[in-house]
Amino acid sequence: MKNQLVIYNTLTRKKELFIPVVDGRAGLYVCGPTVYSDTHLGHARPNITFDILFRYLTFLGYKVRYVRNITDVGHLENESTESGDDKILKKARLEQLEPMEVAQKYMNNFHRNMQQLNVLPPSIEPRASGHILEQQHLVESILQNGYAYEVNGSVYFDVEKYNQKFRYGKLSGRNLDDIKTNTRQLEGQSEKRNSFDFALWKKASPDHIMQWPSKWSYGFPGWHLECSAMSMKYLGDIFDIHGGGMDLAFPHHECEIAQSTASRGKESVRYWMHNNMITIQGQKMARSLGNFITLDELFSGNHHLLEKAFSPMTIRFFILQAHYRSTIDFSNEALLAAEKGLEKLLNAVGLLDKLPASTESSCNITELKEKTFAALNDDLNSPVAIAHLFEGVKIINSIQAGTEKLTSADIDELNSFFKTVVFDILGLIPEESAGGEKKNELLNEMIHLILTLRMEAKARKDWAAADRIRDKLIALGIEIKDTKDGFEWTLR
Repeated sequence: MKNQLVIYNTLTRKKELFIPVVDGRAGLYVCGPTVYSDTHLGHARPNITFDILFRYLTFLGYKVRYVRNITDVGHLENESTESGDDKILKKARLEQLEPMEVAQKYMNNFHRNMQQLNVLPPSIEPRASGHILEQQHLVESILQNGYAYEVNGSVYFDVEKYNQKFRYGKLSGRNLDDIKTNTRQLEGQSEKRNSFDFALWKKASPDHIMQWPSKWSYGFPGWHLECSAMSMKYLGDIFDIHGGGMDLAFPHHECEIAQSTASRGKESVRYWMHNNMITIQGQKMARSLGNFITLDELFSGNHHLLEKAFSPMTIRFFILQAHYRSTIDFSNEALLAAEKGLEKLLNAVGLLDKLPASTESSCNITELKEKTFAALNDDLNSPVAIAHLFEGVKIINSIQAGTEKLTSADIDELNSFFKTVVFDILGLIPEESAGGEKKNELLNEMIHLILTLRMEAKARKDWAAADRIRDKLIALGIEIKDTKDGFEWTLR
């Protein structure tokens, strides 16, 4: 089974047998979050996708080094033109905090949400701000090899020069002529030789808080640079798999390929894997579009598109029901269906230890196992694997009802297989007990009732009563935000 894993390589646009650089080891790098706001549903998808890959590679017996970065500097507001404020710096001004305070706050929130989703922590989680020297050394090597130029203290990658020997656009399928046509020269970009050149190092303005000394200027690294520097530092000049959302393929991953190749003379990544997007009403869910739902809102039910709270495992199961390379359209109805499916699956798991044994077997457990692992080996086809698990659910329920039979040995095999796939590979864990769920639902309903009473007090201009309710809830650790549609609340 170990030598049967096939993954879709975005670079070659076909499925390929996974053969690691070093036998028995797997190096995996995944682009992590830019930590300047709360984690939303769209962020959950790549982290769950590559958590499954991490888990499955480990199950197959590989010693996996999984590196997932934290972007805490260099990601500017306008990615295409590399202009505007650093996203973290802008949020720091809005919240009147230090930039690293903002980064820490939202990194903590991200980690909490990932733990709720049962996403395993990576082997290494480097921060861009902690690897400035490595990034500067990478810039120096690119300059020395003739693929970059310095202007007024900033250093830019010379895409046209690079394209004379290598191919810029090979990952995304774009050619330089098309990129030239679709990239216009904007005000403030004139120091570049070409508008499609990208920054390796940016000279900082005097009032820019996040800046470091270099031989070129006091400045900060370009956004694309960190992933090239940190992936090669921890995984070597050539490593196995680089993952991320498909929205990163261009320009971010394209620029990574160019940087690594320009500095080393060869590409660093063997397999590029990209997950597709979560959409909402057919449009990509993204912070930049303002159409996102945070994970905390999903877990509390505190959003106008939700009729109730959904557990982290429901969200995880919802994402796993689609292949990672296909889109998923979010809706309240889709989450309700996922919730029912997960309940059915976990109820069957709960019966495994209680199944009655027989002297003979009427079901083929080996065939069920083979089909499930064949799906996982086929580019992590989780929806097909889950469909086979539901065949197993039917078997479990039929044995419990007495209409199918399994020997004690087959029951043990079914038990081990089922729990391995559900818990260890898919990363699903049993939901809270029914009593715990009822308590959470009751808490949500009680707070909703109290806040409704506060709204009624405000409507009749009983400000003192409204303030007392607010102050008491805040003292209990409940944050309240009045909105045009009513109110929102979260537990601190």
